Amino acid sequence: MTTTGTETTTETHCPYCALQCGMRLRVQVDGGVPEVSGREEFPVNRGALCGKGQNAAALLAPGARLTEPLVRDAAGALAPATWDEALDRVAAAFRHTAARYGRAAVGVFGGGGLTNEKAYLLGKFARVALRTPAIDYNGRFCMSSAAAASRAAFGLDRGLPFPLADIPRTGCVILVGSNPADTMPPAVRYLRELRANGGTLIVVDPRRTRTAELADLHLQPLPGTDLALALGLLHLVIAGGHVDKEFVAERTHGFAAARAAAMAHWPERVEALTGVSVSQQRETVRLFTAPEHAMVLTARGPEQQSKGTATVGAWIDLCLATGRAGRPYSGYGCLTGQGNGQGGREHGQKADQLPGYRSLTDPADRAAVAAVWGVAPEELPGAGTSAYELLDGAGRPDGVRSLLVMGSNPVVSAPDARHVTARLRALDHLVVCDVVLSETARLADVVLPVAQWAEETGTLTNLEGRVLLRRAALDPPAGVRTDLHVLHALAARLGHPGGFPEDPEKVFAELRRATEGAPADYAGISYERLAAGEALHWPCPAPAHPGTPRLFLDRFGHPDGRARFAAPSHRPAAEEPDVDYPVRLTTGRTVHHYQSGAQTRRVPALTTADPGPYVEIHPHLAASLGATEGALLTVTSRRGTATAPARLSTAIRPDTVFMPFHWPGAGRANTLTNPALDPVSRMPEFKVCAVRVEAAQRKDAEGPRHGTPPRGPAPTGTTAAPVGHGSPEDGCRQPGPEGARSPSADRKPGPATALPSPPREARRDGPYEAAPGAARTGPRDVPPGAPHHTPSGGPR
Repeated sequence: MTTTGTETTTETHCPYCALQCGMRLRVQVDGGVPEVSGREEFPVNRGALCGKGQNAAALLAPGARLTEPLVRDAAGALAPATWDEALDRVAAAFRHTAARYGRAAVGVFGGGGLTNEKAYLLGKFARVALRTPAIDYNGRFCMSSAAAASRAAFGLDRGLPFPLADIPRTGCVILVGSNPADTMPPAVRYLRELRANGGTLIVVDPRRTRTAELADLHLQPLPGTDLALALGLLHLVIAGGHVDKEFVAERTHGFAAARAAAMAHWPERVEALTGVSVSQQRETVRLFTAPEHAMVLTARGPEQQSKGTATVGAWIDLCLATGRAGRPYSGYGCLTGQGNGQGGREHGQKADQLPGYRSLTDPADRAAVAAVWGVAPEELPGAGTSAYELLDGAGRPDGVRSLLVMGSNPVVSAPDARHVTARLRALDHLVVCDVVLSETARLADVVLPVAQWAEETGTLTNLEGRVLLRRAALDPPAGVRTDLHVLHALAARLGHPGGFPEDPEKVFAELRRATEGAPADYAGISYERLAAGEALHWPCPAPAHPGTPRLFLDRFGHPDGRARFAAPSHRPAAEEPDVDYPVRLTTGRTVHHYQSGAQTRRVPALTTADPGPYVEIHPHLAASLGATEGALLTVTSRRGTATAPARLSTAIRPDTVFMPFHWPGAGRANTLTNPALDPVSRMPEFKVCAVRVEAAQRKDAEGPRHGTPPRGPAPTGTTAAPVGHGSPEDGCRQPGPEGARSPSADRKPGPATALPSPPREARRDGPYEAAPGAARTGPRDVPPGAPHHTPSGGPR
């Protein structure tokens, strides 16, 4: 931090995606919203910021966030309380639940945006202060399939085993189920540089996204068939003599099984399963095997499936068979999504892990961490259930009865969200730590207002495994505390006055000891080294160690140093279209919003550019409904119904519709999604389910009119970018600062006013969700005359 006259400048990092772009915050000494600018010298973004990053300081404005604890009174209202009152109530609830139902009835649900220090201390809090196995986090919904596949194949999971800077230096990239032009715009420059250097880009996506527009070859498979496609490509690699036999013999195990699985997926069969033509399959293999170096990068498309681990494993098999792994400028990588999606899954908030990727089931790992924590190994609980299973069991006799949610909004982000909301309502006690009154917080018994990214110091680990120091630029408002303070204060009330420091540097020092010798070893990383500007990638086992930007160049992470083939076989999605639900739904993000939208939906510049949910639908399918641009469509799955305006586009397959998942209420996409779980990663199947699409409020003599996908191949045409998207070249130039940093009349009411809401049993799905068949009357929990924000957008 530097101070010059009337302002201070702090070098820090963006609060949003896993790029963790470098930025500067300039704060005027007389107050006001900080000014954001990119840091040209930071190698990941080189000064570029997307619209979300440019407007990241908007929620730091007065009136934009919670500033006082809220507790639910006997009348069912959320009303202001002191911190002592709120924390005493939480501690009493946790003690009561543990005494009546057992320790496992108290649960913790964390988030992939929490700093390493918070994720570490949250896991310790669950296992030492609460002594419960019931902890998991929303990162289970993001990267868990890629993590499971990487650990099986390589013996270690790190999103990218190489720096982003290696991408332009390879010869070919296959990008599977990723749209960085919308999800992480500053990363698009690496793809452009790849092509400028003579490399080729192949994009695999059911939609012709802005990223796909940049590709040399776009493969547009049916949602849920990525596994078959990967197996078909491996078949052609083997049949064409492109296997690197020396690499396979010296550095891998299990090729015979992978070969047998691939040979059962011949090109014509794969075309029938995926819709990707034989000629496109052959061209993909030619482009991938021709250069000396090549990469496969995946994101949520292939991962958020009930067979996501197998699917990622099949793409890794393609890399292993061709020798495109464990070598410079080659390999498999996962484009991690959440801000600390990498660090968040390393340090103990996952149900089956201890810090440093240690395992709860390994006696040596338990002993190592127990020694740091000052407890006996046998006192540590065992592994708990996964995120969806934890939420599904909420309020049930064998599930959690009290739940602490930190850094997550499952009312919007969880699959089968209507059911999850009902389970949260069934809890005896729900406690939410958040910056804003999210849809989940509105259901809580206690809401604790916590500091934002620019108001606290901590470390994060980006998608490259690069550990970063995000510095505080200003103090939080009076009445706001940090998440570390919450854990410290609750632990003290639960009989653990020591061991839960509030100082993030002290927490990180303990994390270093807990990870020493572990797969994700942070022992050599310190605040001092990070503040000095050292580029440190884990593992970094000693203070003099330079870090490890590139993994696996000499050996893989298994004890014998060899990688393992997965050898999966194709299987269909958990839910295939049928007569009643003839269309496939896939979901994803937009360029202007992030995750559940709890924060970005409160930023005027972003909501102006992208005001509400929509259904992206091919004109052929829309014509079968009699639907035109902007007409309301009703999308129904076996779990519920969502309604949103139509957005006609030839970028989507005619047998598929797309919905973004950032909004609550009538347009909530996750009302529809399928909670079918991957058997290994326990990832829900967000990316494909069967739906029926109808023109809203339109009936004929035969009942609702719904579309049946037209026959024939998906068209290869394109469409203009949706309003506010801009071109891929301008992906980092989103709505400018004018008006973006000023307080908005749309924001939630300040905490000085009681927020009336019905008792728990009367609460509906969320503040903007009407009962089935009932008229929508506006937000709940908002007192008469208070300003409110209606994020659902579109015609009402």
